[in-house]
Amino acid sequence: MVDTDSGWDGRGGRGRRGARDTRGAHAADAIPGRRVAAVSLVALAALATGCEPGTATGAPEASPPVRPTQAAAPSPTRTAPVTDDAKPRTAPPPPSPSASTAPPAPAPDPTTARPAPEPSTAPPPRVLMRTGSESDRVRELQARLRQIGHFGRNPTGYYGSVTADAVRSFQAKRSLPVTGSTDEVTWQRLLAMTRVPKAAELRPPTERPLAAPDERCLKGRVLCISKNSRTLAWMIDGKVVSAMDVRFGSEYTPTREGVFEVFWKSRDHVSTLYDTPMPYALFFSGGQAVHYSADFAANGYGGASHGCVNVRDKKKVAALFDQVRTGDKVVVYW
Repeated sequence: MVDTDSGWDGRGGRGRRGARDTRGAHAADAIPGRRVAAVSLVALAALATGCEPGTATGAPEASPPVRPTQAAAPSPTRTAPVTDDAKPRTAPPPPSPSASTAPPAPAPDPTTARPAPEPSTAPPPRVLMRTGSESDRVRELQARLRQIGHFGRNPTGYYGSVTADAVRSFQAKRSLPVTGSTDEVTWQRLLAMTRVPKAAELRPPTERPLAAPDERCLKGRVLCISKNSRTLAWMIDGKVVSAMDVRFGSEYTPTREGVFEVFWKSRDHVSTLYDTPMPYALFFSGGQAVHYSADFAANGYGGASHGCVNVRDKKKVAALFDQVRTGDKVVVYW
């Protein structure tokens, strides 16, 4: 006997209520079926992207499936994984044009930069003669300078201001350093331009022509001194033994004129009035004497004595000192 209240019709069906229940059940059963289909799609998408596959069957409590398009699209904010030797960073700046070439040369270190070339440290030419020198070479220098018009007097052998000026003139004309001293370069240039001086050029009797001797000078041993020609002639019996240039006192301290005698000889004399050296002094009138003058040798006729008769050729006056005797005559005239 069939129980009609149970709604079972023998085919698994039910009554009208059962039919509603069946439709409800079919509707309810349809939802799990759609879930199963969605889960299957997720599983296929996971296999296509290489992810871990999920379970083959779904469960009512499983999380909603993710659309395949969302799973496949990359996240715009995703960065590279952090490792021990690489930190997340923004995209590197574009390489400079020279990045593919050799690395640029390092900038020079200011402390090790090559210094500017220093001026030449070559020593200057050796000086052979200068102001104050006195020798036969100075005499030759003066004679050679005179040959080419730079020295306007006879050689004396003493390197004074006149000689220094002559050397400066020569150096300036030849584009040499103008020092007034005669160095090796100046000397070699002068030698190349001049000839060897003759004996008469090296030791002329005086710079100026001798004056005709006063008649008082023609007898005996006489120092014949002419203010007009500014010369001294050492004469014995009217014959000139030696001659030399001299200068006299100024208008305030004039050299006396007349006939005198040598009354005192002093080889290394120093003036007690003026504290001035008076080598080879031959005194003839009070404090006036014939003697060597370094100032006359250096400055020529630009100066004057205090009344003495100055001689600028030291060798000549030294020889004269040795020859003159006490009592020999001295004639000073115009």
